[in-house]
Amino acid sequence: MADTADRPGVAHLVLAPGVAHLDPETTVFGAMLDGWAAQQCARFLQPATIEQRRALLRRLAEFTNDYPWNWQCADLEEFIASCRRGTKPIVVSTARIYEITLRQFLTYVTDPRYGWPQECRDRFGVAPRQLLHEENSIVRVTEHEGDPRRRPSTYDEIQALFDAADARVEQIRAHHRKGAAAAMRDAALLKSVYAFGIRRREAWGLDLADLRHNPKAPQFGRFGALFVRWGKSSRGSPPKRWTVLTVPEMDWIVPVLEQWCTEVPWAPTPSTAPSTTCGAATSPVHSPMSVAPPGAPARSPPPSAPASLEARAPRALRPGSGLPKPQACPSHSGREHPTGTLPARCVRRCPDLPVAQGQAAESVALEQGAGGVALGSTRGRPHP
Repeated sequence: MADTADRPGVAHLVLAPGVAHLDPETTVFGAMLDGWAAQQCARFLQPATIEQRRALLRRLAEFTNDYPWNWQCADLEEFIASCRRGTKPIVVSTARIYEITLRQFLTYVTDPRYGWPQECRDRFGVAPRQLLHEENSIVRVTEHEGDPRRRPSTYDEIQALFDAADARVEQIRAHHRKGAAAAMRDAALLKSVYAFGIRRREAWGLDLADLRHNPKAPQFGRFGALFVRWGKSSRGSPPKRWTVLTVPEMDWIVPVLEQWCTEVPWAPTPSTAPSTTCGAATSPVHSPMSVAPPGAPARSPPPSAPASLEARAPRALRPGSGLPKPQACPSHSGREHPTGTLPARCVRRCPDLPVAQGQAAESVALEQGAGGVALGSTRGRPHP
């Protein structure tokens, strides 16, 4: 008893002793699931993993219409066979996960250190047993168990995917809408996933500080390696960390990352932010996201962008870290304007802003052609 007093998942910790339950079978089975969940929590397993395992055991109990202490080998075998015959048949890897989950649960309830064998004997006169063995379990004989009908994408298909991501940037700019910088980020991130071979969660956790130098490949500069901090964890361990080197076959990713780090502007710090702006500080630099040839120099920001943008570093290469919200125009009743565009009224009232200078000539020409009617006006009122 001393060995099981403080062990998570012990029967007497999740099942009150000396209590006559109205439905003892259901109560004991629920206590088993709670005790097994406590044991897995002590191993630092993810809550989603624990809940999926509990759901599988409930499915098996519903399928057999019985409880673990009465299960037989034929019950588990028929359950796996029924999953293969369903409307959505499971594959070999899924069946193996089911068997591993059931084997771990039966190992837990048959371990005398947790007290469940004795508890079941006292209440029902029978104890649970380990029912999965080599004869009724899947044997892994190959390294890859994927469906042979699924093939990897060809180079032409990958190039078409990259071209679609690049075209989205130009499409957003052509319609003068917000989101060009976010589309550039998505295109760079998509190419990084392919070039470095990282998982979705590993790409989600990337930051610009994870770009590293490789002394064996100085030609790649600061993009010679990628430090992954959110690798796949296993058995309750923290996320694994590993470093992916930039290989010569994927050297086209270097100008892509260099363009993202040098040509996409970001919000200035509070100490350097101008006191009055009409969205000029948040205007995206118009630079295409096409893959440049290896060794090509990075393009400098256009003259319309503030000079301070060249030395300003982007915040993060991470999904969701887009541009800051547009600032309100102090000369236009506090209204916010879309990034990179200004109404004609603000072009007239804020002529000193760089982005206003770029639009002033076009706005005046359009207004003169319309007989002095303000841009965007639907009532024909003259511009103030």
